[in-house]
Amino acid sequence: MNRHSFSLPPIVVLLIARLTLAHDAEEMDDFVVEGRATTIVGEAVSASEGYIGRVDLDNRPLLRPGEILETVPGLIATQHSGSGKANQYFLRGFNLDHGTDFATFVDGMPVNMVSHGHGQGYTDLNFLIPETVELLAYQKGSYDAQSGDFTGAGSARIQTSDIRESGLASLSLGEHNSQRALVIDTLEIGHSNLLFALERELNDGPWELDENLDKINGLLKFSHQHQNDRLAIGFMGYDSTWNSTDQIPVRAITQNRIRPSGFLDPTVGGESSRYSLNASWERNNTQASTRLSAYSIYYDMDLWSNFTYFLEDPIDGDQFEQVDRRFIYGFSATHSLENREFFQRSARHYFGLGRMSSAISRMKGCSSP
Repeated sequence: MNRHSFSLPPIVVLLIARLTLAHDAEEMDDFVVEGRATTIVGEAVSASEGYIGRVDLDNRPLLRPGEILETVPGLIATQHSGSGKANQYFLRGFNLDHGTDFATFVDGMPVNMVSHGHGQGYTDLNFLIPETVELLAYQKGSYDAQSGDFTGAGSARIQTSDIRESGLASLSLGEHNSQRALVIDTLEIGHSNLLFALERELNDGPWELDENLDKINGLLKFSHQHQNDRLAIGFMGYDSTWNSTDQIPVRAITQNRIRPSGFLDPTVGGESSRYSLNASWERNNTQASTRLSAYSIYYDMDLWSNFTYFLEDPIDGDQFEQVDRRFIYGFSATHSLENREFFQRSARHYFGLGRMSSAISRMKGCSSP
């Protein structure tokens, strides 16, 4: 049997395709694509830096504030020893522990704590209300002089909102006695704005030992914008208490002493507080930008842990307490010159000065395993 194939000339196929697309376009309804349009072409020094905006966070479910950093590509935030403890972070094969090697800032204030009672670089973001975050600028890679000592794997700079277009009041209820109430709004004072936010959260968690998380957060921020000048003064307050279900030995489960969600020591947990006052002034134009900021922070934490139970002390047990109480204060000043020539090439010049001091009133404990 002879078989014959038939095909149209390429030019005819092309014309049919164009007519089909044109017909589909006529029937297609108009639609608007909304999103964050931030270009950093010519500004970013590598593909490993970028920005996360409010629009990226609005529809993103967040179980805990530390997950804001999970918007950084490749960064993972997990948690153990209760919701009031700093998260455990991982990035590009780095085990960042509770923040070591990843510098984090909120409104210009450093979050990493030097020589913390639980671990170097301790990064506790539980004082942050996710709905108040306006922008997160991140960098991944080796040490960056602009961000300081904790940038072995990268850094993140979080900026809270100056104003909200509409107020927000929400109440969330869920399993395990999960309750969260939130109020955010902005008051106009002349040509200035006063943003306030209040959050209250209760949660027992999925474990047999009720977590009894009781957390309250507050933010009060005054801002004033006049032409190229911006002034902002902010106050943040945070207080939290919780119980924790710590690590348990496998043999306790295989021997049916406890269930996988059970516990051996019902007295571990912690309490923590953080209060801060910060102020910043900046001036930006096409030729140069200047930023001045100062901050003062009071922080305290009491953490009770029990990793080995009765291994070292068969009578009283191995539970131990880690304590950290400190005042942190500092300032920074930066100035950059835009579009300047350097060896016949366009360049940006940075100048900066900064100082941070920490007055530790009480500290004891050791790094977590």
